Amino acid sequence: MTEFLKVVKYDEAVAKIKQHFPVRRIERLSLLSASGRLLAQDIIGPEDLPSFDRSTVDGYAVRAEDSFGSSESLPAYLDYQGEVKMGEAAGIKIEKGQCCWVPTGGMMPPGTDAMVMVEYTERLGDDTILIYRPVGPGENLMLKGEDVKRGQSLFKPRKVLRPQDIGFLASLGINTIDVYQPYKIGIISTGDEIVPIDINPAVGQVRDVNTHALASAVYCCGSIPCTYPIVKDDFQALKAIVLKALEENDILLMSGGSSVGIMDVTIDVLLSIPGSELLFHGLAIKPGKPTLAVRVNEKMVIGLPGHPVSALMIFSIICSPLLKTDSSQRVTVKVTQNIASQPGRDDFVPVVLEEKDHQLLGRPLLGKSGLMSILSLADAFIHIPYEQQGILAGSSITAWLF
Repeated sequence: MTEFLKVVKYDEAVAKIKQHFPVRRIERLSLLSASGRLLAQDIIGPEDLPSFDRSTVDGYAVRAEDSFGSSESLPAYLDYQGEVKMGEAAGIKIEKGQCCWVPTGGMMPPGTDAMVMVEYTERLGDDTILIYRPVGPGENLMLKGEDVKRGQSLFKPRKVLRPQDIGFLASLGINTIDVYQPYKIGIISTGDEIVPIDINPAVGQVRDVNTHALASAVYCCGSIPCTYPIVKDDFQALKAIVLKALEENDILLMSGGSSVGIMDVTIDVLLSIPGSELLFHGLAIKPGKPTLAVRVNEKMVIGLPGHPVSALMIFSIICSPLLKTDSSQRVTVKVTQNIASQPGRDDFVPVVLEEKDHQLLGRPLLGKSGLMSILSLADAFIHIPYEQQGILAGSSITAWLF
């Protein structure tokens, strides 16, 4: 049995995991299936958008200079030459002193460089339009290539595709796209004391919180959780299910069995697998000191503490940043009270976010660290680095949203 902790600093642990994190595979999807996925290619504008000069209002296409000086009391008189129909090419050429009707989105005819909104015009007979307000060149229209120019760099890899991005790509006629496959992440809860949540625990037993909390956390990170039955502290039984999970997933999360104890066999099981390498066993961190990481060939195994609060905090601190790509999950808060911290370890403290006098405040939740209700109340957490001896009330600090 392994009976020691190879404790490393938080930054070192994150660097080791990142170095050996599995490489994402790439797949090609239709645009309709790509929303929320992580882009795996450069997107270059395949064409000009719009592909022609187009009106942004209902009104009359004119030469801007023909409207100069017009007013309510002294309108400009222009000869009406017909209309451009929506969805059709402009078959009219406008000369000086002329105009034509163009609907919103319609093609601007040759010779014109501005649109006068219909609200500032009046039709006089069949062939004369009165203009009551001047317009400048380019007013009320969108020029060819103004939105996108052919060959323009639009998106880089690792961008999360939002609905507006999907619409943008659709406007360019892009109907298939390369995206990264989501990670498949196995989840195993271990321990003789763990029972399914639909069973009333006997004395000394606890319900399996970690499977459910971690599966939800994995799903919220855009990955696919795969849960396995609870495993007792038995070497052979644990090894069998670990081998199955490693075969079926890219990453394996194991909770429980990572601390020093005669019944804790997780690390022994992992290191018995050919191609395994211990990255670290123990973090100088609170909560979650007995965390471990093992590389097994191309796969990654992270052993989380058995306690649900510590397990979920470690997932949020270490795993979530590697699975997510959205930096908007960070906010700056002012701490509402002093927080003590022991030097020589990184402390992560859950906080409730409150807005007061147009400032975002972070109220630390400093109850007993093992209370699941405290984590449920929290909106975010803050990080106190290992070299820092606490933080003073009123200090500004980054908070990571759960």
